Amino acid sequence: MGAPGLNQNSTEYAVSICAMDSSGPFNLELRKKLTDIAEREGVDYRVDIYPHYSSDALAALRAGYDIKAALIGPGVFASHAYERTHMDSIINTFKLLIEYLKQK
Repeated sequence: MGAPGLNQNSTEYAVSICAMDSSGPFNLELRKKLTDIAEREGVDYRVDIYPHYSSDALAALRAGYDIKAALIGPGVFASHAYERTHMDSIINTFKLLIEYLKQK
């Protein structure tokens, strides 16, 4: 999920593509591929950083797995309690995921 907040690009209407979280940057090649797909397919997206959060990919990287990690998700207002999003962000996330899987 991409939590919109002060000084964030995320919105609860678009898919969030995370460039970096508290563990550091995600794979640049993979992030560029996701943004290219979103632009080509007309998917509403925002690239953002989340310096106070970490993702599940961090556990795999710390365990020594040789993986390329990326993070996407719907823009969600608030977290760990009352979470709110707009159907558009769910749809945009789904579209991006489907178009990425078609590339494989």
